[in-house]
Amino acid sequence: MRPPTALTIAGSDPSGGAGFQADLKTFTALGVYGTTAITAVIAQNTRGVQSVTPMTAEDVQSQLTSVLDDIPLDATKLGMLTSAEVVAAVAETMAARAGQFGTVVLDPVMVATSGDELLPRQAAQNLRELLLPLVHVITPNLPEAAKLLDAEVAPDVETMQEQAVRLQQLGPAVVVLKGGHHDDDEVVDVVAHPGGVDLLRAERVRTRATHGTGCTLSAAIAAQYARIAMVRSAGPDALGVLAATMDASHERVGESEAGDDLAAVGAGRDFLQRALIGGAAYDLSFAPEQGHGPVDHLVTVARREPGGHTASA
Repeated sequence: MRPPTALTIAGSDPSGGAGFQADLKTFTALGVYGTTAITAVIAQNTRGVQSVTPMTAEDVQSQLTSVLDDIPLDATKLGMLTSAEVVAAVAETMAARAGQFGTVVLDPVMVATSGDELLPRQAAQNLRELLLPLVHVITPNLPEAAKLLDAEVAPDVETMQEQAVRLQQLGPAVVVLKGGHHDDDEVVDVVAHPGGVDLLRAERVRTRATHGTGCTLSAAIAAQYARIAMVRSAGPDALGVLAATMDASHERVGESEAGDDLAAVGAGRDFLQRALIGGAAYDLSFAPEQGHGPVDHLVTVARREPGGHTASA
């Protein structure tokens, strides 16, 4: 038996809250073996980004080839892609090796919380035209959805539903349109999937520890798809081993494609919600009031408390 596997194609975060570091932590916390292809070496921390050193398209393709030639993948998460050339190279590799990436989840890292654009114009166009038709899930925030559609930022849930359906028409079967930019006490995400449109609600966690939330959510969703794929293909013995670690949201997995989609997205959101609550108690930075700390990626992991007792979140 092998574990569920996933690949993250993303930039780095040496402070560990975002990027491929956050993705690998999330994969591990959810029992998934993680692999990586790094698109940029970034100097950043909870207080901001200091520098970005992009990888070349050839560098990224070489990393992808190394992984694909050796390790079967159940899911892939796409994060920061840095340039038009890198987007095109990833799309070319995905098209040439169709089916080898497992279920593909794209976090279209295009617009920062500050409103700054993170992806050059041609890269954004390549992402929309070349990548969206190849992925199964996208997880845009409201400004990113607006940019993909050349529309205004959705002011309400009704407009979010309309935009999610329009994004589906660009290729992805599932659109998770995140409502976190609205400042209501309840966060409403819109999920357009093959079976229709659902609204997923959660109480807003009031915290500064929000660094890497987009990375963590998309990685958690990819990890859940990997776990579901393993359960679907495993025999009874393997199913019993995995079932012992699956959270309750997996009970919603049905026989239809939409059932798996809602189960993966719902379980990924549940993980992020728990990680936000755990991260709100963190005090990692020298100056926590000046930046945004990370979520608690270890929320599923048993930890040793002072005095020698073991606690599990």
